[in-house]
Amino acid sequence: MIPIAAVTAPTTATYLEPHQARTRKPTAYEDLLGDSIERGFAAGLHELDALVDYLNKAGPLGPDGQAWTPAIFEAEMARLGA
Repeated sequence: MIPIAAVTAPTTATYLEPHQARTRKPTAYEDLLGDSIERGFAAGLHELDALVDYLNKAGPLGPDGQAWTPAIFEAEMARLGA
């Protein structure tokens, strides 16, 4: 017979915390933008131009209410990631 080690309840490692670098709650704009980007990815849109077209159709609008362009998207991602 093979001895079986005692089983303990699983623990959550701190490195699995998805928001460990977050210093504040996201704004409503950030939540909407993130949700829209996730829906675009789920629809198979992985190229920047296709994702930008999707954001222009589905929203939210870009910074200052302008339409999204690849340059504006990249600048906004850099700003939000800083």
